[in-house]
Amino acid sequence: MDIKHYYIEKGQGEPLILLHGNGEDSTYFVNQIDEFSSNYRVIALDTRGHGNSPRGEAPFTIRQFADDLLGFLDRMDIQKANLLGFSDGANIAMCFAAKYPDRVLKLVLNGGNLDTKGIEEEIQNKIENAYESAKMDADNSEKARKKMELLGLMVNDPNITRQELEAIGAETLVIAGTEDLVKKDHTELIASQIKNASLAFVKGDHFVAKENPSDFNISVRDFLLK
Repeated sequence: MDIKHYYIEKGQGEPLILLHGNGEDSTYFVNQIDEFSSNYRVIALDTRGHGNSPRGEAPFTIRQFADDLLGFLDRMDIQKANLLGFSDGANIAMCFAAKYPDRVLKLVLNGGNLDTKGIEEEIQNKIENAYESAKMDADNSEKARKKMELLGLMVNDPNITRQELEAIGAETLVIAGTEDLVKKDHTELIASQIKNASLAFVKGDHFVAKENPSDFNISVRDFLLK
């Protein structure tokens, strides 16, 4: 692997890997790291090209990030881990769990989507307009190029198939906010296509883990510790 991830680590026990969303970093999980470190070895990563992790030369795609995660686990000598992914992090976790099912203990998917059809249309249109604008300026502006690359993850990715979901063997919690930007029926679809999945909605929007951590953490803790 051409990069080394920056990460925050706290606690002991089974590994619990936290995967943040688009344009964010490991600090998104400020309200989860301490909470879950009493029971788990919590490791919050900065994804390739996010936060303090370098961009490297490999493709900037959700599936590359999933392969990056495999490299990280191997480097850390972690054979199996629990995964909690938010937004793009949930999409990374889905791709990883489908491709490397023997490396996953339990899986928490918060605010993930299979494709662009899963996002509320008004929000997706804004994302795609911003992407096209950044794309026009990408050759003349490094800032625009980086913005285009990030937004591209939400325009050209993740395109997760039903076959990939059916390959996920880990016990899974699919969780979203009641006012999430991911359509409710899309979240329900994800849960219905993973064989060992349960479904929960927590009061709040897409960023429910940050804005309503109390209720979010209770749902996740109940799932992980049962």
